[in-house]
Amino acid sequence: MEIKIYTTPTCSWCVKLKEWLKKKKYAFQELDVTEEDEYSDEMLAKSGQLAVPVIDIDGKIIVGFHEQKIEEAIAKSK
Repeated sequence: MEIKIYTTPTCSWCVKLKEWLKKKKYAFQELDVTEEDEYSDEMLAKSGQLAVPVIDIDGKIIVGFHEQKIEEAIAKSK
């Protein structure tokens, strides 16, 4: 299972998401969209959104920090 999260340094929901994923012991790759144009382009192509956080769990895209949706996507990916 691969979890990618698209974030920005100033996003409070991104911070909460990262803390939650760490607490649950889920490995993830963080992609800061302010560091690389490639990341923001990729996020926009996947989600159609410029809002962060965007979570990609094995191709399942979730916009925003929604614990239940994330848990469901993770359960389906296992």
